[in-house]
Amino acid sequence: MSEDWAAVAKAINDRVKELGWRQRELAERSQVSSAIVREIQRNTVNRKRSPRTLESLSTTLGWNPGYLDAILNGRRPPEDDSGDQGDAIAERLEQRMDSLEGRLSRIETGLATVIEQLRELTSRRDR
Repeated sequence: MSEDWAAVAKAINDRVKELGWRQRELAERSQVSSAIVREIQRNTVNRKRSPRTLESLSTTLGWNPGYLDAILNGRRPPEDDSGDQGDAIAERLEQRMDSLEGRLSRIETGLATVIEQLRELTSRRDR
């Protein structure tokens, strides 16, 4: 049976959308290079990948490590190892909250910088 990279791309894209992630976030969390994630998501380069690549993407997306390999090879994906869908959902929510916390922290830092610059400009003008 031939490999179905289009099905892998669709599964990843659907899940990334469901989680509200961006491509860069998936790459960082899975520790798979952005270039490889992009190739797989866009289905632009169909080549043999390291089994660890699909395993890492699968687990990062909250699936069984063999999930994407099964899709690639036209098999039914295995069930989640945890046996408890609630745990997987809680883990994804925790990851999403961590991501949002990081973004808010960067926004806060940026705003503090802008406020400080405005204070400096105001104090120069008042002199």
